[in-house]
This record gives sequence, C-alpha cells and structure tokens, in this order.
Amino acid sequence: MFEKLSFIEKQFDELAQKISDPAVIADQETWRKLCKEHADLTPIVEKYKEYKQNQATIEDAKAMMNDPETDKEFKEMLVEETKQAKENITKIEEELKILLLPKDPNDDKNVIMEIRGGAGGDEAALFAGDLFRMYSMYADSKHWKIEVLNLNEIGIGGIKEVTFMIEGEGAYSRLKFESGVHRVQRVPETESGGRIHTSTVTVAVLPEVDDVEVEINPEDLQIDTYRSSGAGGQHVNKTESAIRITHIPTGIVVACQDERSQHKNREAAMKMLRSRLYDKMEQERNASIAADRKSQVGTGDRSERIRTYNFPQGRMTDHRIGLTLYKLDQIMNGDLDEIIDALITTDQSEKLKAQAEQL
Repeated sequence: MFEKLSFIEKQFDELAQKISDPAVIADQETWRKLCKEHADLTPIVEKYKEYKQNQATIEDAKAMMNDPETDKEFKEMLVEETKQAKENITKIEEELKILLLPKDPNDDKNVIMEIRGGAGGDEAALFAGDLFRMYSMYADSKHWKIEVLNLNEIGIGGIKEVTFMIEGEGAYSRLKFESGVHRVQRVPETESGGRIHTSTVTVAVLPEVDDVEVEINPEDLQIDTYRSSGAGGQHVNKTESAIRITHIPTGIVVACQDERSQHKNREAAMKMLRSRLYDKMEQERNASIAADRKSQVGTGDRSERIRTYNFPQGRMTDHRIGLTLYKLDQIMNGDLDEIIDALITTDQSEKLKAQAEQL
C-alpha cells in the first residue's frame, strides 16, 4: 500500500508542476483534465502526508527519549505524544485503504432519475409524487440544481412517472444506491375503513453520459412528435413540441415534453436515451461479474425491493443493510444523509473485504 502511496504522491507533484506550466494552461482542454486528476489525488496525498507526520512524531519522540539529557517529566509527555500518534496512524491507515479503493468513474456525474408508480394504482402514483418531493428536498439541501425532463401526472396530485435531472457535485455518488423498488405501507386518504394498503414505486438512478461514451446511430432512432398534455388530458402546449424517441435495436423509449421548444425537448430526450443505453450496457457487464451479484448493496436491479416506508409506525427500513429508522417525517422531507452514509459505508466495507480476499 505504501509503495502505491509513494507513487501517487510523486504523480501528484508532477501534476502540480504541469498545471502551473503556461504552455499547458494555454491548452484549456488538457489543463482541465490535469486539474481534475490533481483534485482526485488531493485527498489521498493529504491523508498520506498526515500519516507521515505522525510517523515522524514517533521517530522524534523515540530519539528524544533515548537522549540521557531528557528529564522524566518530558519523557512522560513524549510517551503520551507517541501513544496519540500511534492511535492516529491506526485510524489513518483505515482511511487510506478506503481512499485507495477503485473509484466509480460515474461518481462525479450528474444524475438522471426516473420515478414510476408500480403496484397500487392511485396510491402508488401519490407515493411517486411523495418520493419526487423527497428527492427534490434532498437536492435542495445539497444546493444541487433540478430540471424536470418529463412529467406524467394524474388528476389527484399523483405522478404516474417523472424523469428529472439533478446537477451538482457528487450527485451520482450520493444517489446511486436509490435504484430499486420502494414499498409504502399506509392508509390511503380515500380509504374510509382505515385499512393499510401496500403500494410500490420504482426508482432508477442513471449517470448522465455524453456523446463520446455512448455512440448512437441516427438510423437506429424513430422520432415522433406530439402535443404536450397535462393532468386530465388538458393541453399545456398547442404545438407538437413533445418528443418521443424509440431506439429500435433495444426497444428503449424515452419521452420529453416539459420544454416548450421541440429542439430543447429533443436534446433532453437524447440525454435520457444515452443514459438509459449506458445503464443497459453496465447492467449487462455487471451481470457477468459474480462478485457484483453477491454485493449486498446493489446499484442497478430495478426489481429488487430495497426499502419500506411504514407510515402507521413512522419507520423506514432499508432491507439491503438491515437499517431501520423511526423518523419517517424527516426522511420524507429530504433528510436522507443517515441512510445514504450507511449505504456508502457498507459498500466500502464489502469492497475492502473483497480486496483483502484477493491478496
């Protein structure tokens, strides 16, 4: 591990020199790429420097304790310093192991989220609306930008399906474990008998990808235009500005009707299509890797029931990691950090375990 850290530190210093070079700065594309590489290595190098500082503290203390001129009181202080430095090193070593784990290349990307009502009719659509609000509030708390790409509402305030983009630093790294089936247990407002109904909503989290990552042959596309429509069939746009794109080889269909401009809707629909095709390729690739199938925290299987929101008991349970929290009101208002942090920690632990098994 320390050979690797030493190499990374050297690489970091070389990058620092390059991004200060006027010739490199003149080539903005190369300069931005190198700045990104430098920024990615910064937390590792800073933590490694912290490790070396604590090692130096131990070595200095050892030398001074062996000095016959060092008095008893000062030696006692040095013993305490050494003890603290050793504790720091143990903690830093664990942090370095996590920092050195292979990084998900999608972690820094923006997110395209799709929320669809599943089993449960109107109640599922109402809960889909609640989840959209929950994720919107979470994004607001992180100062991320939200852009609705496609929205299909029902008359009672629910959502059949919604596709939206979240733009912000680390959006995918925080939201990637939200994909799957979300189950709700509650008494619907329309239910006079007070019976608890169980409904489901499917959430998909896709990284935004650019043209370079996914090549699309224009001949493989069927593009249809239609009029945007709101709840109850009311036309919100009298021109055919809404776009539906079908990718013929895969059968993937995307639609965008939120913008008034056909050009903007087409642009947004292509973003959605690229992300869906990229996700399909990733799903197929991961399916062939046995270790990924064993992973406790999945990032892709849409059929996996990942979480239950029980309103009568005020609890949320994430079934993948066995986490239960009795603060459903706060969670539905976008307080998701405790859940997301626990999922990330579990994922890191599993990767460390798998890494140790390979050594």
